[in-house]
Amino acid sequence: MKFDANHLDALAAVLRLGSFDAAAAQLCVTPSAVSQRIKALEERVGTTLVRRGTPNTGTPAGLRLARHAEDIGLLEAQLTRELALSPDTLPARLKIAVNADSLATWLIPALAEVPGLLFDLVIDDQDHSADWLKSGEVAGAITAGDVTVPGCTQLELGSLTYEATASPEFMTRWFSEGVTAEALSRAPMLVFNAKDMLQKRWLAGQFDTRLTPPAHFIPSSQGFVDAALAGMGWGMNPGSLVAPHLATGRLTRLVPGQPLSTPLRWQVTRVLAPALQPLTQAIRKTARYQLQQG
Repeated sequence: MKFDANHLDALAAVLRLGSFDAAAAQLCVTPSAVSQRIKALEERVGTTLVRRGTPNTGTPAGLRLARHAEDIGLLEAQLTRELALSPDTLPARLKIAVNADSLATWLIPALAEVPGLLFDLVIDDQDHSADWLKSGEVAGAITAGDVTVPGCTQLELGSLTYEATASPEFMTRWFSEGVTAEALSRAPMLVFNAKDMLQKRWLAGQFDTRLTPPAHFIPSSQGFVDAALAGMGWGMNPGSLVAPHLATGRLTRLVPGQPLSTPLRWQVTRVLAPALQPLTQAIRKTARYQLQQG
């Protein structure tokens, strides 16, 4: 089945921007024209593609077709580079899934090295970012562990090192008699969100028993550090983010010499791997210097 490029562009714009008016402004057409293109595409595939609302959102079929439109843009951008042609359209758009800590510590310089791309970043836990690739909603993802997504190429990046840290005041209040299983079961813990297993993985590595401490949910890498500095709780923070605070004594390690390393991978759909080679090279280079190797 062939699709009209204008119809696909209209769908991608509506789902990206959330409204027909915004999509029309970007495409330099009227909102009525955008609506007609979406209607024609829905009739073509025989199903609803856009859930009308504020904002407009995509059905599963709509999201998949919008990704297809963006994939075409990436492949056309690759062809333009290979033929040394002058681009006459907007930069290609790339949707990838990344974890918040990578975004906060090392990934941005890699993205900045690749001109000609507009990034649409989906933030999710590194243990779950592979799910976005499996569903076809993103073209690439920073993933954790040994999860390999079928139909994707992968690149070992190195490990992001985390330290279990808290403020000296917090340590005095909750661990005056040592960092024991009993004390940890009562001391407030910082958790990024319900998917965040880093604290529990560290606890499991320190003690045989399963602990379920009370927890603050703080879905922000910098907010996580700030909460630890403020004495709200202890948590697993990326080593590079807390290094200055450890050096000045504003934060301290719960158990010295017991970091937690999370191996990371870059996975990208095989069909788009050649088009995304410049990004892959930039990610490889940046990770080599910013992540723990070996």
